[in-house]
Amino acid sequence: MQIDLDQAIQIAIAHNHALKAARTQIDQSKAQEITAAIRPNPVFTYDDLFIPVFSPSQLNSTTLNNISEFDVGASYTFERGHKRQRRIEAARDQTAVTQSQISDNERALTFNVAQQFLAVLLAKANIDLAQQDLKSFQDTVDISQARLKAGSMSEGDFLKIKLQMLQFQTDVSSAELGLIQAMSSLRALLGYDAVPSNYDVAGDLTFTPLHLNREDLQAMALGLRPDLMAAKQGVTAADSQYLLAKANGKRNLITTLDYTHVSGLNNLSFIMNIEIPIFDRNQGEIARTHYAITQSQELKTAAEETVMTDVATAYEAVKTGDQVVELYQSGYLNQAKESRDISEYAYKRGAASLLDFLDAERSYRANQLAYRQALATDMLALEQLREAVGTRKLP
Repeated sequence: MQIDLDQAIQIAIAHNHALKAARTQIDQSKAQEITAAIRPNPVFTYDDLFIPVFSPSQLNSTTLNNISEFDVGASYTFERGHKRQRRIEAARDQTAVTQSQISDNERALTFNVAQQFLAVLLAKANIDLAQQDLKSFQDTVDISQARLKAGSMSEGDFLKIKLQMLQFQTDVSSAELGLIQAMSSLRALLGYDAVPSNYDVAGDLTFTPLHLNREDLQAMALGLRPDLMAAKQGVTAADSQYLLAKANGKRNLITTLDYTHVSGLNNLSFIMNIEIPIFDRNQGEIARTHYAITQSQELKTAAEETVMTDVATAYEAVKTGDQVVELYQSGYLNQAKESRDISEYAYKRGAASLLDFLDAERSYRANQLAYRQALATDMLALEQLREAVGTRKLP
């Protein structure tokens, strides 16, 4: 199974267990909407009074009709202040906040997958380079061994060549270990059971220069970032909680309808009662939720500033990364290769010293590794910019 970056992101969003666990918060919030919409239950009451259970001789129809009392009633609480409506609005607003927060979790997961995917690509590129260098240097060892047998190379110089060979072999082993670790970390993000153990990734380290300006990207981010959207919805949710607190300050009306049979008479009673809000008017919760509105507004402003800062930082990182890659591509890569090739050619023909050749070989290898790291860093900076803007589809 081979996957590219877009497929890896789709798999992670569908199978990442931490994200799936977070998504249940949306269902929990929707369940709270159901709770918020529930109306009060009616209350049924029944009682028998003055039943002569300890005087069986008096337990007759005359006693029950003229002395005993029977009451049957039902009561219902009428909520005042539009409490149910305010509860529903508050619950729905909280669900909207939760959905945006989950979208932000997806944004973070997308970046983490892209980051780890690029680590895999870098590890594969390092393996390819290490294997190429090892093969090339093996040719040098073979030639040196022939020169040693011919007497044109000292045994000490040949041992230096052999020791350098160990470094190339170590580089291959280190690169292979780095790939295994990167693949394991990526699989953990995708979902361990979402891909087989022998899966592979498709893609290469490539350079894509950025041709967008910072102001346009910041404007896009202000409309797309889910964490900012959650902060804005948080202001609405805080307003809803404030209105709910004010509604809860209104006292409910309890009405009761009773049927009573006593002294041979059948009677109906209608009773209403309401609490007099002299002391408790829910004023503490009203004050708290009012302050919470200010808090949510400040958090929204802070989120906006974070978005602007994130985009600016990521944008400058991309531009710097582009400049570094362009420096390598402007001639330094070719110059390092030409220097290595010239030294190798001269050394194999006895026109250059062993130290000159080994130094050119180290410089070439360091240059190639640094170039691959610069490509990976630039691609990662571009992924950070996508995360900062809130979309992978940059214009």
